[in-house]
Amino acid sequence: MKQAPQGLPDGRGLRVAVLHAAFNGEIVRGLVDGALAALVAMRVARSAIVVEELPGAFELPLAAAVAAESGRFDAIVALGAVIRGDTDHYDHVAREAATGLATVAREARLPVSFGVLTVTDIEQARRRAVPGPENKGGEAARAAVAAALALRRLSGARGTRRRSVARSRRSA
Repeated sequence: MKQAPQGLPDGRGLRVAVLHAAFNGEIVRGLVDGALAALVAMRVARSAIVVEELPGAFELPLAAAVAAESGRFDAIVALGAVIRGDTDHYDHVAREAATGLATVAREARLPVSFGVLTVTDIEQARRRAVPGPENKGGEAARAAVAAALALRRLSGARGTRRRSVARSRRSA
């Protein structure tokens, strides 16, 4: 059985955007609840958490890029649920969401956690969105905070996030 890292990082002082898809709302609400519970458990201030809804998982990368470019956040948690159907639409949406979010993270040099479920059926999705330590929204939030803290240590930054590389280039 897979096991996520144990222990909670200290998220005090971090600013986090939680972006979530409206599509498959029942499932995604469970992911959002899990992410928010995890952020609060890591002592991220409620006033430092911004939650924004997008139509679907396909729109998450664009919203993540805008959030990253704003310089307002230390980490982004992207949540959604893509459930396989009878056509290949699932493959396209899942691939573009994953690729797009990874690209934003690399280009902005900002943690963007991938909390988008890519599952075969609704029951798999429900099992991953129930309250508790196995909730994939909570796992994504913990990963985002842990990555933000690691990047701070690696960059030698103290306090708030440095300007993104993209913003620095445009200013030059």
